[in-house]
Amino acid sequence: MPQFKPVWQRWVGRRIPAASRIQLDHRRIFILPTKVGGTYALLLVLLLLVSINYQNSLAYGLTFLMLSVGILAILHTYRNFSGLILSASPARSVFVGEPVQLRLRLESASKGHQAIALGWNSERMEQTDVERDRQMEVALTLPAVNRGWLRAPRLRVESVFPLGIFRAWSWLDLEQTVLIYPRPLAGSMPLLQGVQPHARDEGQATQGQGVDDYQGLRPWQPGDSLSRMHWKAWSRGQGLMIKEFTDLSGHDLCLDFMALGGDIEERLSRLCYWVLELSQRQQPFALRMPGFLSAVDSGDAHRQVCLRQLALYGVRA
Repeated sequence: MPQFKPVWQRWVGRRIPAASRIQLDHRRIFILPTKVGGTYALLLVLLLLVSINYQNSLAYGLTFLMLSVGILAILHTYRNFSGLILSASPARSVFVGEPVQLRLRLESASKGHQAIALGWNSERMEQTDVERDRQMEVALTLPAVNRGWLRAPRLRVESVFPLGIFRAWSWLDLEQTVLIYPRPLAGSMPLLQGVQPHARDEGQATQGQGVDDYQGLRPWQPGDSLSRMHWKAWSRGQGLMIKEFTDLSGHDLCLDFMALGGDIEERLSRLCYWVLELSQRQQPFALRMPGFLSAVDSGDAHRQVCLRQLALYGVRA
């Protein structure tokens, strides 16, 4: 069985090549009986044996009538499935741990399609109807387990319309890929050593007691220095608060991968958190990674460049 599965996947890959837009035809459609269809076939065999044994004309007539219905069911099941057009819509990047939403577009060119089910496995399928000359969108989800590129597996598309005794189905690769960013992890800011010579906290924060302008208080987060704790607020029952100061030293902020400890994934998660945080503040910054140094900038484009570097760090192309 372990050797059979790759052989089957290679055969399907040759018969139904990957494409962003696929129209179902005879080469892409398979038809097999369902469990109900298997029972139906068994009943036909039993009726035929009874007819032969008793030489009963009515039994013969019922047997061949049911056989005709079964043959027509094959044709109508194929007709309902054939001609359906499926394409993939662009997917939004997410962070590790979030669900990836993949949107699919179903189109009908010349006729309607009823009871079309889609999903990654037979246990969880989304069902919809596609009216003639109309488009439908279906949203499916996948878990984002690891950072980097997520390639959606082959999509299962099927229908048992109209009688439920035959299933028309296909496996499609719509070339859907989504970039998964590291999971943000709060902590002290990892600055390039020497960027802020006037700041304390061992050069690990953009804001601290050694800089010039007091900004206010914010809730305490894991990794914050105890030297910036506002103990009076805690004694008044306001919870753990941290003093914030604006850096007026005139140096640009540079998030440095090497300024962090821990494993690679933890470092990337910490950097991801501060890329998002500084982008939200519209604070210009640079990102330094092994073999990569971004410009000092802010804005959505800069944030996307930095998040992409974090997502693809150490990932083979």
